[in-house]
Amino acid sequence: MKFGVNTFVTDESIRPDALGRALEERGFETLLVTEHSHIPVNRETPWSGGDELPREYYRTYDPFVALALAAAATTTLTLGTGVALMAQRDVFLTAKEVATLDVLSGGRVLFGVGVGWNREEMRNHGVEPSRRGQVLNEKIAALKEIWTHDKAEFHGEHVDFDPVFSWPKPIQRPHPPIAIGGESPAALDRLVRYGDEWLPRAKTPVEELRRVASWLSEKDRSDVRITLCGAAQDSPLAAYAESGVDRVTFTLPPVPETETLHYLDKLAKHVRTD
Repeated sequence: MKFGVNTFVTDESIRPDALGRALEERGFETLLVTEHSHIPVNRETPWSGGDELPREYYRTYDPFVALALAAAATTTLTLGTGVALMAQRDVFLTAKEVATLDVLSGGRVLFGVGVGWNREEMRNHGVEPSRRGQVLNEKIAALKEIWTHDKAEFHGEHVDFDPVFSWPKPIQRPHPPIAIGGESPAALDRLVRYGDEWLPRAKTPVEELRRVASWLSEKDRSDVRITLCGAAQDSPLAAYAESGVDRVTFTLPPVPETETLHYLDKLAKHVRTD
């Protein structure tokens, strides 16, 4: 089983290039970074973690700029989003950003996507929250067309364009793996239809991980890998491995460099001895 971290990279935390080097030096395989374009001042959508939204939500770097710095400082580290809020994103800009990062990193991108939770943020992007799943599905399908065809076109309800040219194309074929975040029936349907990897959160029971792995096999999608995101140091790693999990990422607090390195040293020791 592979190990990595998921984190917010902000102007107050360790730089992404320093973080990438530190992870690779300690034998970690993956860096997943979070995305929020902004946080509306007047917020109505409840956050699952409590009343107060943590400071890092307001200060998150652009994920692809941050990952580009991490790519330049590393050679083998998988560079991913956990998750990109694709329903809110422009299809053409995202296609170019992901493909560019994949080319410049030598084919190390893992593109994690999810529907998001902040309804005010979605509406600011012109996305009706009740339709965000449909929008996300079409945008994933459109990205695949752009990445895999020299003349790409797509005609849907939410995404519609005549033939276009868009380079670079990703190094990974047919495209960087697309990891689908979420555990709902809609997310699992999205996984079967569009995904290469499942990105459940650590709160997902081991029994559910095992059930979904079996269900994927029944759907002829045993090729789908599973990355469990947001684990704590006391997580049941052996049980995860037994249930079909291929990779575990641990939640890394968004703190300055000295504190981060100390945390990673302890985490690396824990992973090696578990």
